Amino acid sequence: MDTVLVMKIVKMVLVLGAAVYIVSQVRKPDRFAGRLFAMLMNQSHSKLTDWGLMHIRVGEDFTILDVGCGGGRTIGKLAAIASNGKVHGVDYAAGSVATSCSRNKEFIRAGQVEIQQASVSKLPFAADTFDLVTAIETQYYWPDLPSDMREVLRVLKSGGMLAIIAETYKGGSRDVVLGTAMKLFGSPSLGVKEHKELFARAGYINVEVFEEQKKGWICITGTKPPTVV
Repeated sequence: MDTVLVMKIVKMVLVLGAAVYIVSQVRKPDRFAGRLFAMLMNQSHSKLTDWGLMHIRVGEDFTILDVGCGGGRTIGKLAAIASNGKVHGVDYAAGSVATSCSRNKEFIRAGQVEIQQASVSKLPFAADTFDLVTAIETQYYWPDLPSDMREVLRVLKSGGMLAIIAETYKGGSRDVVLGTAMKLFGSPSLGVKEHKELFARAGYINVEVFEEQKKGWICITGTKPPTVV
């Protein structure tokens, strides 16, 4: 076989292998190399998070859960606002949990933050625990989106809110690029209407959608209905 052709094949295999590895680390950072990816996501998602939180009321005494807490930057932002409350973080990736714990070690020492490894499909909390649940750039990877939405609903207090914040959605300005990339994860592509239907079917009320059209960002919020006595 021609040497040049062999080198091209080797190069393609290496590039493909690197791409697969990067995708796997973005989806589920491991404890070692994955910590770097978690820190990079902290940086890239910070402005998106700030924009999303503008549409959410975060009380000083709130009990909050951040699902898919990644590198832990959102937890720090929430803990700074809910100064008399408690912020919990869960992520199913060991690398994310390690990075998040390291970043928030002072809050953890103070008893204001707790972080653990867990899946959104089986949250390790009692029903009616949280005033607010946030999910920043993570719903793409939930194993069963409709069922997982109901699991989040279970742990929310009556009147508690779920806020999903994402940097791409179907019909958004970044959908052509980021939406195509998300297909590598087998992630669902939902538009405004589909997001509203997803929340409503899972049992949420007062569903609202906020868009930052120039950046292609979206924030969807919904609340748990009042308990009927």
